[in-house]
Amino acid sequence: MSDAFLVLAQAEGGLSCFLLPRFLPDGTLNAIRIQRLKDKLGDWSNASSEVEFTGTIAWLLGEEGRGVATILEMVALTRQDCLIGSAGIMRQALVQAIHHARQRMAFGKRLVEHALMANVLADLSLESEAAMVLAMRVARAIDAGERDPAEAALARIATAIGKYYVCKRCPPMVNEAQECLGGLGYVEENILPRLYRQAPLNSIWEGSGNIQCLDVLRALRREPETRDALLRELESVAGESRALDSAVRWIATTIDDGDTIETRSRLLTERIAQALQAVQLIRSGRDRVAGAFIDSRLGGGHGQCFGTLPPATPFEELVAQTFPAS
Repeated sequence: MSDAFLVLAQAEGGLSCFLLPRFLPDGTLNAIRIQRLKDKLGDWSNASSEVEFTGTIAWLLGEEGRGVATILEMVALTRQDCLIGSAGIMRQALVQAIHHARQRMAFGKRLVEHALMANVLADLSLESEAAMVLAMRVARAIDAGERDPAEAALARIATAIGKYYVCKRCPPMVNEAQECLGGLGYVEENILPRLYRQAPLNSIWEGSGNIQCLDVLRALRREPETRDALLRELESVAGESRALDSAVRWIATTIDDGDTIETRSRLLTERIAQALQAVQLIRSGRDRVAGAFIDSRLGGGHGQCFGTLPPATPFEELVAQTFPAS
């Protein structure tokens, strides 16, 4: 589907990265033979294929024998794309749920006016907002990385953290949004089935969960500046929340525990992601939103499923910030 592809192939100096064009300079098609299109779970409009290259022309990118290192520069950006894409899917699913709940009447009032539905929608709104602010913080770090070494170090580790956590949170959130519509959320006339098929993909592309967690550990071990940049970011709002401060202390201690860190790397990555989200929400100046997120995600005031926020949560405010009523 693209006009050029980055591929890895063996050269005399070892595995190398090449730019492979679909069209040659004279306008003719390059020798790319599609053996079959993959029959995927979803994402059908973005075709994937198994290919064969015979007499195909490609140009070396980077140093011969350092193909993986070269292509990882692209991978970092596509991981960011997975992060942003998942945050976008989450918001689209949430908007569908809120719109339906504002229209649908049940037991004498609109769904959104029922306390339990308000809890669910507010919880989904928190998740969506937190996903987006983390995606935007990673994007800012990547953009600033060329001129700011500290931001480059943060981008190096935060991209994998955000990609892991937000992409993991996307499928259950889309499914919860489907439940808000009931059976309507499960029929193909609605957009939600397509979103649900799409939702798991970003956690698989460009390295699935374990790969992201190992990449976080690799950065912490081999690039000390990433640890410093991460902790500096997490400690930038120290004193604003006891629960967040406690989480940051746990993160700092766990990072330095070399004996069990790989076993706990998923939990560590998850906690870091939630703490980073909390930091960005505090910086946004919306104290009630940040407080609700921290109390539920870091303070123990949340169950295993969506819709388990405590009664004092500003439900209407959370829903309205995501999708203001017309």
